[in-house]
Amino acid sequence: MSQTFRHPDILEIARREGKVTVEGLARHFNVTVQTIRRDLAELADTGKLERVHGGAILPSGVSNIGYEARRGLNEVAKAAIAARCAAAIPEDASVFLNIGTSTEAVARALLHHRNLLVVTNNMNVANILVDNPTCEIIVAGGTLRRADGGLVGTLTMRAIQQFKFDYAVIGCSALDEEGDLLDFDIQEVGVSQTIIGQARRTFLVADAAKFDRSAPVRIASLREIDRFFTDRPLPPRLCELCKGWSTGIDIAS
Repeated sequence: MSQTFRHPDILEIARREGKVTVEGLARHFNVTVQTIRRDLAELADTGKLERVHGGAILPSGVSNIGYEARRGLNEVAKAAIAARCAAAIPEDASVFLNIGTSTEAVARALLHHRNLLVVTNNMNVANILVDNPTCEIIVAGGTLRRADGGLVGTLTMRAIQQFKFDYAVIGCSALDEEGDLLDFDIQEVGVSQTIIGQARRTFLVADAAKFDRSAPVRIASLREIDRFFTDRPLPPRLCELCKGWSTGIDIAS
């Protein structure tokens, strides 16, 4: 199949699965990885895809990719990150878990923790933790976002302000070279900022693909995060900034 004919199929796979990988496409089209890298480079040059480590995703722009597509992205990395994060949370603690597939992975990693009080604005997190019989679950009210089961808005922020959690575990859609956490929905960002304000310690869980994306709304700085759990070393400049801010970096391998 010629390069011209592969491009529409590559874009269709990206739309369907949220991400394409170099090795997966090479197997699919029975071509070399070098050939696929050239394909992805051309599609990125025309703005149709964004290159990430090992493959490409749909352009971030000003809207996020679909929830089901996000759920399938970097599942192994998210599980490893979640395990490290959960290991840093003791039993008999109060925890907030916000919206996102990475925080849902943390919920799964907390299923064997005892005597947790978990507050969440993520219906998926609540449903996951139902299987932990010693976990008390409180769902912060608000406007239901049907696309991903998230609760957002003023009511959600007011509910969160009634608590002071030992730990907050949050995600983000993108992370820039200045260390700013970014997202797409300004209502969700307001909720995330409220969560940070009500937590004694805040953990960020975000896989390295977030460094390759952009989003228009700022949540906070890594300066405000106590520990950042990810799957690849940070760019050197950002690593130095985190040292100056006393933001711990935990690399899941």
